[in-house]
Amino acid sequence: MKEKWFKVFWDYLGITVGTFLMAVSLLMFLEPNTIAPGGVTGLAIVVQKVSGIPMDVTNLAVNIPLFIIGLIVLGKAFGAKTAYGTASLSLFIRILIIVFGNNINATEDILLASIFGGVAVGIGIGIVFRSGATTGGTDLAGAILNKYFPGLSIAKLMMIIDLIIVAAAGIVNKNIETSLYSIISLYILVKVADFIVEGLNYSKAFYIITEYSEEISKEVFVRLARGATALKGKGMYTGEDKDVLLCVVNRAQVTKLKNIVYSIDKQAFIMVTTIHEVLGEGFTPMNKK
Repeated sequence: MKEKWFKVFWDYLGITVGTFLMAVSLLMFLEPNTIAPGGVTGLAIVVQKVSGIPMDVTNLAVNIPLFIIGLIVLGKAFGAKTAYGTASLSLFIRILIIVFGNNINATEDILLASIFGGVAVGIGIGIVFRSGATTGGTDLAGAILNKYFPGLSIAKLMMIIDLIIVAAAGIVNKNIETSLYSIISLYILVKVADFIVEGLNYSKAFYIITEYSEEISKEVFVRLARGATALKGKGMYTGEDKDVLLCVVNRAQVTKLKNIVYSIDKQAFIMVTTIHEVLGEGFTPMNKK
């Protein structure tokens, strides 16, 4: 029970830190320069530019109905963390506006604003994602629309919504460059958020087709302390049965494994692919997930 509550505490702390960073980034970089990198926050920037309605008000006004619809259509999968993330983002925006006012622009260089705004918001939303929550927005809207348009994936629906918001930023600012800078910020945001979620703890999976599967697997175990699994394959050109070794190693062991394979079988055929998460003995323990 203590471990469970400790994890809950850290999750909510992560959501709090992430949404605070998002709020600061929106007010310092994106909103003053009308950069709308998709999402409900991007829509809120556009609405504020057109009508003067504060971002926090629009964020809640859009996300609350989305959250209710999500509960009806998708069930209770989004739960308390998403509600907390949505509310805390709006709350932090409101607090910062009260404390610092509407003019806390960090830079008037729109390129710098789009780059640093995208990086900072990406870090914030990445922390929120790692904490098991979202801040509502287009991911929730995409999931809801996917129920009615199953031919379009959630990712494609999110992209369509984000592109509409990005285009709207250029229209309200009467400058196509605003849309282009918003696209730059959106791209950076997505890449940084992915990096925060996935981190640098990726591994490499080797598929090794060889006549010396037993010799290679023994060397891998002795020299790298890694196991290997023999998959049964058949060469369709020769009709011969072959072993395909599957072995997962960390980044530091990639070159060592290649050297082991080619020291035993110079004719071995190797395929290498990147794996962003490995659970099990020798990697991330299951009880940490």
